[in-house]
Amino acid sequence: MNFLSIPYSLFLFGTMLLYWNLPWRALRLALTLTASLIFYGSLQLQSVPLLLLGAAFTFTIAIVLARTLDRRPHRDAWKLSNDEWDRFERGWQGRRQLLLGFGLVANVAILVLFKYGPFLFPGWATDSEPGSIWTYFIAPLGISFFVFECMAYLVDVYRGAPASTSFLDFAAYKFFFPKLISGPITRYHGWIEQFQHPAPPTVDRVVEGLWLIASGAIKKGLLADNIAVFVNLCFENYERAGSTDLWLAIFGYGLQLYLDFSGYVDIARGSALLLGWTLPPNFDFPYLTASIADFWRRWHMTLGDWLRNYLYFPLGGSRRGLARTCANLTIVMLLAGLWHGSATAGQNPAGFLVWGLLHGLALVAHRLTDTASKQVAALQAFWKSWVGAIVGWAITQAMVFLAWVYFRLPDLTVSNWVLRHLRGQTADPQFVEKVYGETLGMTPDLVAYGLGAVGMGMTIAYGIDRGLKIQLNWPIKILLVPVFLYTVWLLAPQNSLPYIYFDF
Repeated sequence: MNFLSIPYSLFLFGTMLLYWNLPWRALRLALTLTASLIFYGSLQLQSVPLLLLGAAFTFTIAIVLARTLDRRPHRDAWKLSNDEWDRFERGWQGRRQLLLGFGLVANVAILVLFKYGPFLFPGWATDSEPGSIWTYFIAPLGISFFVFECMAYLVDVYRGAPASTSFLDFAAYKFFFPKLISGPITRYHGWIEQFQHPAPPTVDRVVEGLWLIASGAIKKGLLADNIAVFVNLCFENYERAGSTDLWLAIFGYGLQLYLDFSGYVDIARGSALLLGWTLPPNFDFPYLTASIADFWRRWHMTLGDWLRNYLYFPLGGSRRGLARTCANLTIVMLLAGLWHGSATAGQNPAGFLVWGLLHGLALVAHRLTDTASKQVAALQAFWKSWVGAIVGWAITQAMVFLAWVYFRLPDLTVSNWVLRHLRGQTADPQFVEKVYGETLGMTPDLVAYGLGAVGMGMTIAYGIDRGLKIQLNWPIKILLVPVFLYTVWLLAPQNSLPYIYFDF
């Protein structure tokens, strides 16, 4: 059952009708959890017990961690000397940190085992069997997002947020099916607060939910999947492609990745809205940013928020001088790159590390430039001018799109070959005939115009949304929803491709 399917549509609307007709809170949560387990089980049934066990583990650790907040002396505190109080305080904090560390390490161990088990334990392969033990280790779909939310929850409880006392509440949050596989990453306390103050299914909310689903279907089914046909043909036959084809494939992959992931998030947010929840947005026109820092504020926004709050700030953030700030930025992006890779999926982690390093170095360069601009008035004036904005946009997006090569082709031998042949490579005539003539039925110029039109469409949408501030009202949206869905049904590739971020 995937988002772009009739079974999912029936499942979603059946769940919505049942949900809003149940009178009691516990029944609604039970329905949410049951529906979520059915949804996940339709995709990967064998992983459900593991995720339930992981949720129960995190739930239990959080309860124990919350109880440590009450173990300071109260009535007898005045009897302690300063030294005794300091020793007690250090011991109390040490026990809490040890408990938090245990919960975090256990969650990270699960993630690392499923992502990099074959790389870390190559000796587990056996000569007597074809393959190895890792052929039976199938990474659960959404394991990264699942673990990230568990870690954030433990840290929030450690910092003083109340722990959930109901496993039904916590499990319904963890398995909430719209966000379960690929986010957006949410926090428990915000999610459960919405449940305690439900937003009824008004006409505006229902139409907005349907609009988000239809918009996501256009992005994924009509645009991303059709672009993917060309991108996959080029990168799977990269040695026969010409320099122009490789440039088009790089640009196309950047568009495909954005449309694929943001389309998923739109459908997830629309589905959640029909059930009374508002999930956070994950993208805000990232390809129209003029700095790499702004790009990361508007690309995969909930991951960026997670990295800042649970990794960058604990490392010291920007509070310990410029050199430490630059080191922290590089470390965070290297870990982000490592997170995207997966040895069990046959991916080479080296490419993702290079991708993370490039983004880390770009963030460092931006921080150094920003620091210099604050000291040199002319430099600051330049970056604030329209010429500076265009230069900043060109530099930022060139870096982002070229770095996607390592993301799409993590084998460094392949990705470096592609980058070296972006000039002077002539396409194999059979490649041109097979790709453009037989498969696409388009010339390279038409493919370039099509990709350019998609990019221009994003720019126009940004101008309408931010410049003119025009919003469609609900009667127009409800008229466009069936048009969008019918267009996707008519023009999408016959076999819908899996979402790219399902691999992460």
